[in-house]
Amino acid sequence: MSGAAVTQGCGPATGPLSGTEEELDARERRFDSFMERYVPYLGLAIGTALTPVIASTAGYWLVTSPLVLVAAAWSYVFVTRRPTLASDPRLGPVYVAGLLVMMAVLVYQSPFYGFQALAGYMHSFAYLRGHWRWVGVVATAALAGYSQLGGGLITEISLGLMAGLLAITLVNSLVAGGFTYFGTLSTQQSHRRREIIVALNETNRRLSESLEENAALHVQLLAQAREAGMLDERARLAREIHDTIAQGLTGIVTQLEAAGAADDDPAVRRRHISTASALARESLTEARRSVDALAPGQLVEAQLPDAIAEMGKKWAETAGVELTVDTTGEPRPLLPDLEVTLFRVAQEALANVGKHASATRTGLTLSYMDDVVVLDVRDDGRGFVLRPGAKPDAGSGFGLAAMEQRVRRVSGTFTVESTPGEGAAVSASVPAIPAEVR
Repeated sequence: MSGAAVTQGCGPATGPLSGTEEELDARERRFDSFMERYVPYLGLAIGTALTPVIASTAGYWLVTSPLVLVAAAWSYVFVTRRPTLASDPRLGPVYVAGLLVMMAVLVYQSPFYGFQALAGYMHSFAYLRGHWRWVGVVATAALAGYSQLGGGLITEISLGLMAGLLAITLVNSLVAGGFTYFGTLSTQQSHRRREIIVALNETNRRLSESLEENAALHVQLLAQAREAGMLDERARLAREIHDTIAQGLTGIVTQLEAAGAADDDPAVRRRHISTASALARESLTEARRSVDALAPGQLVEAQLPDAIAEMGKKWAETAGVELTVDTTGEPRPLLPDLEVTLFRVAQEALANVGKHASATRTGLTLSYMDDVVVLDVRDDGRGFVLRPGAKPDAGSGFGLAAMEQRVRRVSGTFTVESTPGEGAAVSASVPAIPAEVR
């Protein structure tokens, strides 16, 4: 009979696998564990079942039966009851040597016990190390060849018989040993693939957690930036009210009191009243300028693209400049601070075009992308020379530098491109955070 090829078992892989992979992995481990523990009994059972064909005397079985029981007990102790014994590098060779010795005796008793080669091949690879594995395989192949030639039934040893045994041993070693080796190699590669899959799953899980954490931090930073912007805006309004409106009202009260005290001198009274009126007009102008940075009423009644389009239409009619307004992407509500920022930038950019550019055509584009919303305003006016660190225009109250500051408060980016005689382009980009995120 020929030796059979079997595979070496391996320990379970750790870590999460997909449902199908985990089920297949469990089946493979159960099969390998079953084969490792019980294949010795399979060879003994086949040999015992077939042996009566050639030997059925009571004396024969008085000798063979105890050998079968001893061989079964040997495998039971080392690989069935306590598999760690055979896995021990010091005890593994002891187990395999005992297994082959008892196989040799049984094969001498009956060639049908050559089916023990199943266990010999498998356990040689499982419990021996290095080149000793091949020693176990060759020894098993020799015993299998001896059984194939007749085992204890051989009555005469000849040179031809020895040559035949050598040839059969070589064939068994190459065939059964080769299949066993490649089966073991395949099992090891499968085990490594499972470990790689587990490692990749763990890496993907950590990466997903990191991305979620980064997204949460980004939202938190934007919320902090929003809060800082609100505080900064309150401080700005407080300073302007104190430095302009409050002082103007104080002056008005002073002038009106002086006018009331000058009833006997109409000229002085008119002068004080005229001064009070001028202070009132100045204070009104300052009040309008101070609240200009608050949320525009257009955004309360319409979405951002519609509000910008309506504002641009009125500007074009007043300025006498051709304006094209385009919206790309899918519009969606943003955080109020983001929409206010884009609206104010569009408003001031168009105002600057009307005041300074002498343009005939202007284009405004609002682009909704996956992670940002971009506002671009371009004109064909006279352009200008960019000066790093330029201050806001004194008359505008909201120049280029101030527009950039507003955009940066919401973690956006602001760029200006211009060349004298070739027009100018203003671009503001803000994060596309939906309105429901707080």
